[in-house]
Amino acid sequence: MSEPYIRVNGVERSFGDGQRVVHVLRGVQLEVGAGQLVALFGPSGSGKTTLLNLLGALDLPDRGTIEVGGQPITRLSARARARFRRLQVGFIFQSDTLLPTYTVHENIDLALRLRGLGYLERRRRTHAALAAVGLSAWEGHLPGEVSGGQRQRVSIARALAGHPALVLADEPTSGLDARTVRRVLALFRGIAQHQGTTFVIVSHDPLVAGFMDAAYTLDGGRLHPRTVDERKAD
Repeated sequence: MSEPYIRVNGVERSFGDGQRVVHVLRGVQLEVGAGQLVALFGPSGSGKTTLLNLLGALDLPDRGTIEVGGQPITRLSARARARFRRLQVGFIFQSDTLLPTYTVHENIDLALRLRGLGYLERRRRTHAALAAVGLSAWEGHLPGEVSGGQRQRVSIARALAGHPALVLADEPTSGLDARTVRRVLALFRGIAQHQGTTFVIVSHDPLVAGFMDAAYTLDGGRLHPRTVDERKAD
């Protein structure tokens, strides 16, 4: 692998007060190349989402460093971290976080406005992203008028429409049927190959591992690489 796009070195993160402290991450090491797809597996509460939040500069570690695209994001100011998130990262959260009074189209358009894109480019990207997840016919509907699985696909489209260098996805296939899961993962693979986008995906879905370049299990606060046999077993 060439120079890593993501480099996590000795990251630790704990929560709690002086009387009761939970050590969630213990000296995590991780390197991910540009355009790679990496999955994080592990039991609930193992720190997968915590690590994802650190990679997206939504949180800061207690110790250790994180570099993304050569930027030491753990050393950036709050304003610089916000700019990093807005311009370089696409987030797919477990909950869809869609604005209920905005249509499907408007939810995606708003995210693109925050990137400073003009009207025509926003419209083009919104239509392309919705077509990619099979929701072109639903762009004028409100989130409450579509199913949970469709809302999840809107969230995926919103993240991808910004053409981010990094996509951080927390259970992106939750609530989707197996056929749609394969379609979404194949879409991720195609974007990684053609745009060089890097994906880090938290999942419990066994279908995910087969589309990844690498997979890890987070347990006991540390990352453990999954072997090829383990991934095939998934």
